[in-house]
Amino acid sequence: MPKYFISILIFLAIIAYVAFDKSSIKLFANENTYNSSYECDGRVYCSQMTSCEEATFFIENCPGTKMDGNNDGVPCEKQWCN
Repeated sequence: MPKYFISILIFLAIIAYVAFDKSSIKLFANENTYNSSYECDGRVYCSQMTSCEEATFFIENCPGTKMDGNNDGVPCEKQWCN
């Protein structure tokens, strides 16, 4: 009986680990630590930003942004962060 119980617990832990989106850890850990004047408000495009600092806050803290086309960690390279 205990052998099956441990196996089930391990199986459930693996499923939970795989199912949990690791990026949400970053979202909750970093939200609003960059600058308190910024907040995730649904904006996702460079054309909606007003500075490199704001765009950087958004890609590091907000889900679904579309500001880093080459995935190098620098957002809006043509508009703001050049």
